[in-house]
Amino acid sequence: MKFIDEATIKVYAGDGGNGIATFRREKYEPMGGPSGGDGGKGGSVYAIADRNINTLVDYRYTRTFKAQRGENGRKAEQYGAGGEELVLRMPVGTVISDKATGQVIVDLADDGKKVLIAKGGANGLGNVHFKSSVNRAPRQCTAGQEGESFELFLELKVLADVGLLGMPNAGKSTFIRSVSAAKPKVADYPFTTLQPNLGVVRVDTNRSFVIADVPGLIEGAADGAGLGVRFLKHLTRTSLLLHLVDIAPLDGVTDPVAEAKAIVNELKKHDEELFVKPRWLVLNKIDMIQDPEQVAADFVKAFGWDGPVFAISAINGNGCKQLTYAIMEYMEAMQLEQEEARNSDEQITPTQQ
Repeated sequence: MKFIDEATIKVYAGDGGNGIATFRREKYEPMGGPSGGDGGKGGSVYAIADRNINTLVDYRYTRTFKAQRGENGRKAEQYGAGGEELVLRMPVGTVISDKATGQVIVDLADDGKKVLIAKGGANGLGNVHFKSSVNRAPRQCTAGQEGESFELFLELKVLADVGLLGMPNAGKSTFIRSVSAAKPKVADYPFTTLQPNLGVVRVDTNRSFVIADVPGLIEGAADGAGLGVRFLKHLTRTSLLLHLVDIAPLDGVTDPVAEAKAIVNELKKHDEELFVKPRWLVLNKIDMIQDPEQVAADFVKAFGWDGPVFAISAINGNGCKQLTYAIMEYMEAMQLEQEEARNSDEQITPTQQ
């Protein structure tokens, strides 16, 4: 299925049905009287997060969605039926914004989350509601109100714990294939990854995390070059970034240090929030060099890096297991800190009398 992570749609809630003005004319009702029923309420439009959907492709080609209109009232005090609600199912992680104002309406970050997008119009009243002691034959009734309508911008941000950064052909897709069941395309030319890929990494029973592979960045990406910036939004929800570096470029000319610095610069230019996220350095393709430890040490010194460093070979798995265990321990430590922080916030200090 084609991956679509952005779409613009129009939604229309149903109009309310009109009330009517009628009078009873029956054999055994000599006095008659008003009998116009109310119209039905217009159907509303809802959005719901569905974990079984992973793309916005359904909203790329069908762009207009209308809920059902309420029926008009009928004689003999018969009320019109309400319009059926319209439920739009979207991938978990979809952010819905008002196209006109840019204001975020909802972030569907949790499976099953349901939110009202456009409210159906109120129903009109029949003349039976206007009967009184001084107005026994009212002829007034009200029309149903129009339902709300909006032009919406949908943006999908995939949910992952760990995101991969790096130049094209740094080995990100090979790494995710090595540590998970995901099978992104791998080849010896740049930009083989054209869409985000998710993989679940299981390090043990009931111990796992989700990793995201996005198209590689290149220098000038923040100014529109390449594909990577378009997909950087998918890394905003991650807790940890892995910066993969090709430590042994095939051409023998490319400078890995310069490429690594270019990635960091592009990240900072594009999104400061991503730039300050926890980031680990992963030196890939150590199987291609004679003295991995010395080369890694020289790289770290030239790069000016003082954070966590891992040297791996994604193609044969060397060092990948140790890296995944380190990530798992980091994720569990973060979860423990978050739980302790929540518990601390929930504690109520007794008021001293």
